[in-house]
Formats: sequence, structure tokens, C-alpha cells
Amino acid sequence: MQTLVNKSLAKEIEIVIIEDEVDILELVEYVLSNEGYKVAGFLNTEHVVQFIDEENPSMLIVDRNLPGIEGSKFVENLRDQGYTIPVIFLTAKDGENDIIDGFDRGGDDYMTKPFKPKELIARVKSLLKRSGITQDKYLKYRDLYIDCQKHELIVDSKNIDLTNLEYKLLTTFIQNSHQVLSRDFLKDAIWEDDGSFNDKTINVALNRLKKKIDPLGDRNYFVPVWGIGYKLA
Repeated sequence: MQTLVNKSLAKEIEIVIIEDEVDILELVEYVLSNEGYKVAGFLNTEHVVQFIDEENPSMLIVDRNLPGIEGSKFVENLRDQGYTIPVIFLTAKDGENDIIDGFDRGGDDYMTKPFKPKELIARVKSLLKRSGITQDKYLKYRDLYIDCQKHELIVDSKNIDLTNLEYKLLTTFIQNSHQVLSRDFLKDAIWEDDGSFNDKTINVALNRLKKKIDPLGDRNYFVPVWGIGYKLA
């Protein structure tokens, strides 16, 4: 697989930092910006909801010791209002009950201060990946070319219309092109236990996808691996 990606494309991903200590805020901003992310820093939560509504950022990094409202309470309020934006708590509150409380109130990950910049970056990337947010703008595999921003597939200079499920299935294979993908992995990654999955679901979905991207059946993009699942040829 050839993945066309560079740091400049990470500018598509914006991360909000809420931290009332200016030196820590500037450090986190520097670490994330240096990695290529677009960042927006706030010293309190006053205008954050408005910013989320207007800018649709990809993630929040939230201190808990904030003026006005405790950080985990702010996140809990967001969740109660239906916001699903991924959240990492970055805080000095490091007790076991503090950590549990952070997750209970809607945090997706929890880091304690002092922190290691490389660990923060690793956690940011991991949470973005788990949330389906990727830095990839283009994916290419053999003669399949995908514009991830437009959700467009081009084969032999022709646009191929895919359903959302077919698009997700194809990109999952390309992003894991050197691995055998088990049926359980595909079930969790694509269908997410939505109740529509049964023993024939993967076969049906793959056959429909193959008819669109390989109508003559001579390119053999997918190879079954007996007893496990499938991989890209």
C-alpha cells in the first residue's frame, strides 16, 4: 500500500486545549503544532461550546482544575447535551478515584501531570484512530485511488459510487493491507454490532464491493484466508 500523507495534511485535524496555566497551555500547543495538528487554546471553558459548534474540532484535551467549572463536570455537561467529541483529560488529579471519575464523566483517555510529550502524541493518535479520525487525505492501493476528504473512489480514471458501508470496508482493508482481517475484526470495525450482522453479511458486502471495483472479476483484490477471514492480494 502507498499512503499519501504528510504533516501538512494533519492541519485538517484541529485539537482544542483547555488549560488555565499559560505555560502548560503553550507547551501542549507547541507539542501538537510541531506534530502538524491545528490547535486552539482556551484558558477556561467560557467560549468552548460555541467554538465546537462553529469549527467542529476533532478532539478536546481538558485540564480538570479549571476556573468556573471543574473540567470533568464540563465534559459531563457536553455529553449530556449530545456532544461525542473525543476527550483526553490532562490533569494533576492522579488518584484512582479521580481517574475513574474522569472516565465516568465522559473522558476517553486520562493522563496525569507531569506528562511526557511523546506519550501525549501517542495517546492523541491512538484516540483519533479509535474515533475513526485519520490524517490520511488520500489512499492508494494498486489501481484503487481514494480521496478520503471527498469519500470518492477512482478506478482507471473513473469515479465509482460506493455506499458508506462499502467505502468503510474498502478503506479498512487498504489501511491494513499487509494483514489478514478476521471476521470478528471486520464485524467490530465496520458493523459495530448494529444488529444487522450475521454469518453471510461479510460475504454479501464483499461481493457487492467486488462487482463495483472489479466488474470483470480479473483483478482479484481480495483473497479469502480459510478459517480466518480475508486479505488484500
